[in-house]
Amino acid sequence: MNLTDLFLSQLESEAKRTRKTLERVPEGKADWKPHAKSMPLGRLAHLVAHMPSWLGLMIKQDELDVVPKPGAAPSVSMKPLNTGAEFVAAFDADVAAARDALKATTDAHLMTHWKLLAAGKVVGDEPRYVVIRDTFAHLAHHRAQLGLYLRLNDIAVPSVYGPSADDQTFA
Repeated sequence: MNLTDLFLSQLESEAKRTRKTLERVPEGKADWKPHAKSMPLGRLAHLVAHMPSWLGLMIKQDELDVVPKPGAAPSVSMKPLNTGAEFVAAFDADVAAARDALKATTDAHLMTHWKLLAAGKVVGDEPRYVVIRDTFAHLAHHRAQLGLYLRLNDIAVPSVYGPSADDQTFA
């Protein structure tokens, strides 16, 4: 199996899990957070919904500056999302774009380096396949946070890798 096939397979399995979580994001709770230092629920759900778009950035661009110069267009959609359906629609579009980017690339390209910058300073420089692999772990991390936010708002947590207290099915 080549890297692109491996990542496509992982994208499909993680998309199913993530979609089930995003479907449950409550409306009217965008500013809710479990602690003063925590990310608000709406921002966290927005992050989770748009993380698949990062794969296309990593494949099509050689670098990304997360603190761009003033006036630069954002790399990820900042359109406000309010309902579970809106989060899912954004997520589905980004998964489709990620799928297309993966299908259009090669393993040789995934071996080339990609840079993460902050205000022009290189903070990461790794082969694209490493950054893509780590993005799937990053998605799982934030999806788990979102599951906790659901729990703390008395919203049923879906089965992700295995049963939850609310959903006894296996993912």
